[in-house]
Amino acid sequence: MSNPVLNHVVLGYAPMIDRQRDVIATRLTVFPARPDTVVPATELLATLAEAWPEGGVKLALNVASEAMLHDLLRTQPASHVMVEVPAFIAGDPAQTQAIVDLHARGNLLMLAGRPRQPLPREVLGCFTHSIIDLSEERRSDAVAPPGTTRSIGFVQSGVRTVVQVAEAFERGAVAVLGWPLDDVVPATGGKGVKPDLQTIVELIRRVDNEEPVERLDAVIKLDPTLGFKMLRYINSPAFGLRVEIASFRHAIMMLGYQRLKRWLALLLAQASKEPDAKPVMFAALRRGLLMEELVKASGQGDTQLRDEAFICGVFSLLDKMMKQPFDELLKSIPIPAGVSQTLAGGDGPYRPYLELVQAVENASVFDLREIAERLMMSTGEVNAALLRALALARELG
Repeated sequence: MSNPVLNHVVLGYAPMIDRQRDVIATRLTVFPARPDTVVPATELLATLAEAWPEGGVKLALNVASEAMLHDLLRTQPASHVMVEVPAFIAGDPAQTQAIVDLHARGNLLMLAGRPRQPLPREVLGCFTHSIIDLSEERRSDAVAPPGTTRSIGFVQSGVRTVVQVAEAFERGAVAVLGWPLDDVVPATGGKGVKPDLQTIVELIRRVDNEEPVERLDAVIKLDPTLGFKMLRYINSPAFGLRVEIASFRHAIMMLGYQRLKRWLALLLAQASKEPDAKPVMFAALRRGLLMEELVKASGQGDTQLRDEAFICGVFSLLDKMMKQPFDELLKSIPIPAGVSQTLAGGDGPYRPYLELVQAVENASVFDLREIAERLMMSTGEVNAALLRALALARELG
């Protein structure tokens, strides 16, 4: 994915999460690469359609450029594209007709922030939800003008912890926007890996030791659903195999032990049954895919390094899912030395790529550019890697 449009913007993304803690849409924040950059909205939409095809999951566009947003309001996005409109633009009479027309075409519009003045009735009726940032919610003077206070459902943005997510829903939010990844991990977990995850850990250990297929099969038989999930991942379009893998033995023959470890890592990171873990699992898969794509795009890694980058990204949130610190958790899970050094040591060969992923998640333009420059990558290459990773995640389901 090397569309020239990607060289003129900087992208960040975050999940939109409903009350069941399911991710129902992806919010993509689009910054101009330079203040005077104006990317034609039709070209931007065409580029994004590769990762978000029509009829797929919803995409919420947060365009951080007034000129680009004005252009977007006058295009015809696919029906699954939601558009965020800042309150000051919604209140501009020059934008009224464009907003009304876009709403009439069936696109969902979300009002970002509270208007300083009441919006015209024909404009207010175009918005399905308002987006209220957590910092604004906490302000004592954040009182909406008459006619706009909670007259439509609201989405809480800026959430960073599980508690903040729960509190937003208690206040009546229909969804939240953000990464609830900032919860503090206990200094010690005490009990090691949970019993219901021991089968996956045992299988990772045996694959790491390259034990005979018969012994691996014996572990799989302890948890038949594990084998089913693994084959589902391996046979997904994202894996790119031309033949269907019908058994664990066949998977080892086709993939080898090294490639198989990455999918076992994914199974471990996706194994939690706690509802609050769903957004974290969503992030873990995309971190793994994005780190792999970044290593690939940088030209620094062979297949083994790309697989290890994937494992590093997937496991980067394992401490939050398992509620144990990395230095304790990784004692019971065999992982490559470079991954362990990156996650538990605060350094390591994959640290710059992990920091770059975090900058993308936080839509931190300055950090993203600085880290990309250190890796000798352009923002266009980072954007392309992000869209490839998100497209692969969609194929994995």
